[in-house]
Amino acid sequence: MGRRLDPTAWDEADIRERPSKRGTRPRTKERPAHEDAQTGMVTTVDRGRYTVVLPDRPDERITAMRARELRRTPIATGDRVAVVGDLSGDDGTLARVVRVEDRGTVLRRSADDSDEVERVVVANADTLMIMVAAANPEPRTGFIDRALVACYDAGIHPVLLITKTDLRDPAELVAHYESLDLEVMTSGASTFEAETGDTELDGSLVDRVAQRLEGHVAAFVGPSGVGKSTLLNALTGATRATGHVNAVTGRGRHTSSSALALPLTDAHGAPLPDTWVVDTPGIRSFGLGWVDPDRVVEAFGDLAGGLEDCSRGCTHGADSPGCGLDPWVAAGHAGAAGPARLASLRRLLGNRSTAEGETSASSED
Repeated sequence: MGRRLDPTAWDEADIRERPSKRGTRPRTKERPAHEDAQTGMVTTVDRGRYTVVLPDRPDERITAMRARELRRTPIATGDRVAVVGDLSGDDGTLARVVRVEDRGTVLRRSADDSDEVERVVVANADTLMIMVAAANPEPRTGFIDRALVACYDAGIHPVLLITKTDLRDPAELVAHYESLDLEVMTSGASTFEAETGDTELDGSLVDRVAQRLEGHVAAFVGPSGVGKSTLLNALTGATRATGHVNAVTGRGRHTSSSALALPLTDAHGAPLPDTWVVDTPGIRSFGLGWVDPDRVVEAFGDLAGGLEDCSRGCTHGADSPGCGLDPWVAAGHAGAAGPARLASLRRLLGNRSTAEGETSASSED
């Protein structure tokens, strides 16, 4: 017969406590403020590791990982982040990203026009260089249009850069965007330049692009084979791989696999202050599933006033009932170029929802 225990002889102090498997520190939602963190720019992202450059040490690269509290916070090339820990940049060291600063701009795309999940191409860029070739590979106005829509939605200034003008005069392509007041640069002398007498296009392409981008953060996008990596190598002194155009398909081979920000250098190879160029992977799809048509219209200052008279949910197309842009232009508020500007705007917006053969799912269209 077992020993009988007197239940009145026990109290709470006799209860055995097992140690917590997670330790004995009390749980709290308060995180350190990290007042001593230094702010730098993410120059590339690779499998959960972020390369960061501090403004006072532009030649050094710090490898960092996200702090635990940021594990669900997306970080992209161009982001301004606060880092702590080992900031020496020595091999084998690892810092922590503890804060992501608010973004000024976000250039983004989706897999296709029905996908509303955004894929950030680059953060905090103020200029987008849309590179196409006059020939080999053939320029695709659909790709240019979609890149322009993404620019207008993000508040980024677009520049159309046309290479290989020795193979074909770009006059027709430039005229296609005349009503948009789009800034255009070309790789060399052409009939169009001779006719307009544009002396600003004299000199080498590298020198002109470098002068244009000084003091800016500029992303470069374009189909493979247009010379993007070659130009960026010349601008930055980098050695990014370059490819060629397939003689059968007429398409280039992707040579860039991840977005990489590089400092633009002067004639002596020294980084220019606050000047970065971002090489993006060769983009075959530029889905616009997340774009708000109103934001695109707002980028057209002479047409934006007509939004007040648009019905709710207006797509601003030519067949959109009650679109306020038509009476706005008819009243002359957009000037003499108003009808052409409205037609160009509607072409851009229409390209956002055209059939499969002309959308982002079609390579480089």
